[in-house]
Amino acid sequence: MLKSHYYEGMIEAGCDEAGRGCLAGSVYAAAVIFPADYQNAELNDSKQLTDKRRKQLREIIERDAIAWAVGIVTPEEIDKINILNASILAMHRALDQLKVRPEAIIIDGNRFKPYYDSGEGLEVRDERKPLPHTTIVKGDGKFLSIAAASILAKTYRDDYMDCLAEEYPQYDWLSNKGYPTKKHREAISQYGITPYHRKTFNLLGDGQLSFDF
Repeated sequence: MLKSHYYEGMIEAGCDEAGRGCLAGSVYAAAVIFPADYQNAELNDSKQLTDKRRKQLREIIERDAIAWAVGIVTPEEIDKINILNASILAMHRALDQLKVRPEAIIIDGNRFKPYYDSGEGLEVRDERKPLPHTTIVKGDGKFLSIAAASILAKTYRDDYMDCLAEEYPQYDWLSNKGYPTKKHREAISQYGITPYHRKTFNLLGDGQLSFDF
């Protein structure tokens, strides 16, 4: 059973992202706040669940959460600020949209930047103190709110990539969701890149930028 909270007696938001390792598409992140005593034995790291089960759980999460939101950072922004900063910015954007304001944050992974609850993303902050936050390696398999955030980020990003696949079917995004599969890279080699590809990524897997941008 995953834990319901990390911080005692505080309104706590769990955050996770999806699409960080992709060659194409936006990076998505979600933030979820559950009731303090919330329990759900079905919640787990999104990577451990089938697509059908993730979609079923998304409905349950959205019903049961006190607040939830999804943040998005585009491929153009990723190329400007790098994928680590983009992933954190997506989490900040999700936190900005929560209808209930968190008092603390737990994050999957080991990297984060202070969040000041001012709706300014990663922009310059004022003198207020940031919200308490804790990064937790493999947190999506340890805490309910992070697991829920991983499911929301994954399913909303998958829906987005499915829409892009209709526009560019040759890249097999219905199956690979933008990740660097052999078929995806072969399509890049044959057809070139789309407006959704991340130009600063090693698109052909040869250790270098493969196109004259």
